[in-house]
This record gives sequence, C-alpha cells and structure tokens, in this order.
Amino acid sequence: MTLVKIEDFYPNYRDELFDGDDIKGTDVYADGTDDKIGTVTDVLVDEDSGRFRYFVIDSGFWVFGKKVLLPVGRSRIDENEERIYATGLTKEQVENLPEFNNLDRIDYDYEDEVRGVYRPQVAQQPDYATSDRDSYNYEQEPSLYGINERDHQTIRLYEERLVANKERYKTGEVAVSKRVETETARVSVPIEKERVVVERTTPADAGRAVTPGEANFREGEMARVEIYEETPDIRKETFVREEVNVRKEVDRDTVDAEETLRREELDLNTQGTSVVDRPRNI
Repeated sequence: MTLVKIEDFYPNYRDELFDGDDIKGTDVYADGTDDKIGTVTDVLVDEDSGRFRYFVIDSGFWVFGKKVLLPVGRSRIDENEERIYATGLTKEQVENLPEFNNLDRIDYDYEDEVRGVYRPQVAQQPDYATSDRDSYNYEQEPSLYGINERDHQTIRLYEERLVANKERYKTGEVAVSKRVETETARVSVPIEKERVVVERTTPADAGRAVTPGEANFREGEMARVEIYEETPDIRKETFVREEVNVRKEVDRDTVDAEETLRREELDLNTQGTSVVDRPRNI
C-alpha cells in the first residue's frame, strides 16, 4: 500500500472533488467544540484505490509546530461551516503521534504507530489484531479509514445558469510523410591513359664522320619514362534538397445565432369613466 499526495493522484482535485474549493487550508476543530486544533495542509491518498486515508494536520499553537496524520474515519466534515471536526482527538494523542515530515518516510511501521494512538478509542477491532505488514488492509479498520454518512453529511444547493460554450471536434486530418523514389542516373567521366611511343628516325647528317672524342660509347645507358592513367571515381553522396515545414493556422470566424424570445407585457382594460395613470408604453 503506497500513499501519495492528493494532487499527485487527482491533479484537478479542486474542481473534480470540491467544486472549485481547496481542502487545503481548512480549519480543524475538536468535535463538538469551537476549539481549533489545527489546519489541513495536505491529504494522503491510497495510490491503489484513490481513497482518502489521512488528513495532514498542522497543529499550530495547540501542539506548537507539529504536523500529524488524522485518519479520515476519525473526522467529520462540515461543508456548511467549512470545517473538519476531529472525532475524539485529544491534545495528549497529538503529542503521542509521530510527527509527519516527509512522505517518503511513511511505511507500515510508521502507520502502525499512528494507528496505535487512535485504536484505544475503538471498542472492538477484531481484524487488525491478527494482521501483519503483508496482509494488512485499510478496509479492516473502518473506524479509522471508513467514511460514513452520519459523520459526512453533505447538502448541496444547485442553480441553473445559461452557458454559451464551444465544442471542438475533429473535421479531418492531414498526414505528411516521406517516400523514397529511385531512378537510374548516368554520368560520363573522361579519363586519360598514357602510352610510350618509341620512334627510330635517321638524322639529316647520317653518314657523317664524327670527330675524335665526339662519340661516347656507354654500355647500359637507358631512358626511363613514367606512364600514368586515370581511373574513374564514381560514388553516391546525400545532399539536402529542401525542407518541409508543417504547421497549423487557425482561421477565426463569428457564428451568429437567431432565436425567437418571448416577453410578457401588461395590458389594461378600462370601462366607464375609470381614470388610470398608465405607465409609459401601455
């Protein structure tokens, strides 16, 4: 069993549960008296069922500066006076109750200590005596956690109001998505390849006798020529082509409604010489 704060379970608890009012800040009085014993600072709710389990009470000057838990079954809500009455709660009990500081510190042992302070007021409780931390259920102790009609009477007054409102409904939908199309692309890349051309020619002065020392006979003399060729480097790259921005725009219009309205007017019928001071417009 896990306890959570009221706003964590009911984010709109003011409108959903209390007709726009806030239970926080409600004054708490000793039952049947005008002795104020504190103020509600929060409500702890059973996370499994959503039921109220405890009011967090700041005891104020009654027991100075101490926050304690009041089981909802030991309270009586009076909506007419906007008060909560703690049934049978004594100052001694508040002093004996463990102080509430942090919701994270509440476990079975802490709650059992709280219940132990309130249990002596109850004449018979046959179920909780045999339960343990694994089998305990809040429903076993209705005197602590049950809300009965006698202690929680509610009288609500209603009035009718003329309300002009708007309804929002779906008229359509636009889906924008992407698809992939494929096409075959061709590209031509000119490349170059080098080749060696060896030409043997006869010089114009062929047959001429050379002077001594002009001829240089060297064995192994050679000429080296490096040969290169180009190969195509063709690959695919991805580029941003365009961006698509999807947004909504609101077109506003005024809708005129026409209705026939009825209104009662006064008619006066006179006979003889009766003198009547007639109001205007009659």
